[in-house]
Amino acid sequence: MAELIIPSLLETLYMVFLSTFFSLVIGFPLGVILVITEKNNIWEKPVLNKILNSIINILRSLPFIILMIIVFPISRIIVGQSIGTTATIVPLAIAAGPFVARVIESSLKEVDKGVIELSLSMGATIPEIIFKVLIPEAMPSLILGITMTIINLIGYSAMAGAIGGGGLGNVAIRYGLYGYKYDIMWVSIFVIVLLVQGIQYLGNKLSTNINKK
Repeated sequence: MAELIIPSLLETLYMVFLSTFFSLVIGFPLGVILVITEKNNIWEKPVLNKILNSIINILRSLPFIILMIIVFPISRIIVGQSIGTTATIVPLAIAAGPFVARVIESSLKEVDKGVIELSLSMGATIPEIIFKVLIPEAMPSLILGITMTIINLIGYSAMAGAIGGGGLGNVAIRYGLYGYKYDIMWVSIFVIVLLVQGIQYLGNKLSTNINKK
């Protein structure tokens, strides 16, 4: 059993952490732009704000399985295949990107506007406010949001296993459900639960430590 579970766990970690990185590349700037382009904010652009909000809402409304099928041609262009562990990273990142944008937006909105106004009165530029005020002040919340993103991606990766995405989900379905080896299915589920609990613990711990500082 270990010869199935360990490689599939490594595949899951590979998918999840690479897709987390790329979803942050997509979603982090979008979240920042959503905040600063709001009405009465530091870079007020209501039209741009509405367009971005609409695009993000549309992408978030698509079920992951459907989105994965839609993105198959893009995966083939980028990585040369549409099925497999590496190919799954593309739809995972695209699916999580809008979620990350909302998480970042929510975290940055928690920052006291008085701090921003004070920075403006002292002559701070927009990039300085973003990188020296908004992000540092929101860091504990941002870490919890990124932790939530990683956990969601673990769930998405397990779903991707249903259509050849690899990882623990694939093992649970192929060998456990379809192969009637229910012990493999339950061990796969148990490992996924442990993985989620461990990541949540680390995220909470890191957020608490930064908040204290």
